Order: sequence, then structure tokens, then C-alpha cells
Amino acid sequence: MTNDHATETAPISRERADLLELLGQQRHFLRHTTRDLTDEQARLRTTASELTLGGLIKHVTAVEANWARFIVEGPGAMDFSAMTEEDWAAWQDNFRLLPDETLADALAAHAEVAARTDELVRTVPDLDAEHPLPKAPWHEEGKHWSVRRTLMHIAAETSQHAGHADIIRESLDGAKSMG
Repeated sequence: MTNDHATETAPISRERADLLELLGQQRHFLRHTTRDLTDEQARLRTTASELTLGGLIKHVTAVEANWARFIVEGPGAMDFSAMTEEDWAAWQDNFRLLPDETLADALAAHAEVAARTDELVRTVPDLDAEHPLPKAPWHEEGKHWSVRRTLMHIAAETSQHAGHADIIRESLDGAKSMG
């Protein structure tokens, strides 16, 4: 007898479980820096940097979505070489929470992208599959990244920005993520 309401999840490898845990942990540290903030606080610059907590959430969301598309579609998913000045200006909006945006919406978008990436970690056929990096001033020409390497980059990028967010939050109201 089968239960039509039960959903069976195929077991995943230890490596995939580790990747999911790593991504989840880094996302938690980033999101934790925004706890109990108003939209106005999420927009405030508290250091010499242009970065804000709301802007970091938006940026990490956009970056993770782009790299996840890269895993599936290859370098064409992230072609920065043809971007116009208008495209770059629009990209810069990913670094700040705009007046018509809310922190809650930015966090919801982040959670949605994270869920899609997590599903990709569980289902992508081969972590060793690779693509050439997209053309961009900051990428080494001719370099290739595997799915695994790309997922590690998403975790590293999230971790780096969680550290930035921790400094911004402590400068804002003294709250600390740890300690």
C-alpha cells in the first residue's frame, strides 16, 4: 500500500549534503545580520563603503542566481562583455535597497533563489561538469569552473558579504552576529 501524500526524497551523497550545509550556514550568517531591522535601517550606510545591509542581501541574491544559471546554461547566462552603461547602472541598483523596495521582499527573493540553488545541488547530474567562465574583466580568460567549484564560489561570496554585513550591522546599532 502506498501513501499518495508522502513524498519520497532520494538520498543525496555526503558531498552534496556538505555543500547544502555550507551554503545554508553562510546564508544564515548573512540573513542574521538583518534581524529586527526596519527598511530605513537596511538602507543606511554605516561605514565609508557604499554597502548597506539591504543592498548586500540584494547583491548576494543576484550573484547566486547568476552563478546558478551559469551551472545550468553555461557562460552565456552571465555575459558582462556586452553590457551598456545603462546595464551597469541597473546592476549597481543590486547594491542598494531602493526606496520602493522592502527588506522583507529582498529576504524573500533571497530565500527563493537559495531554494532553487539547493534544488540544483540535489539534482544536477554531475558535480564535475564544467563550463568556461563568462567573459568579464575579473575572470581569467580560458579558465573553466566545475559545478562543484561554482557552488563553492557561491558559498565564498556569501561568506565574504556576511562578514561585510556583520561590520555594517555592528556599526549601525552595536548588534553582533557572534560574541
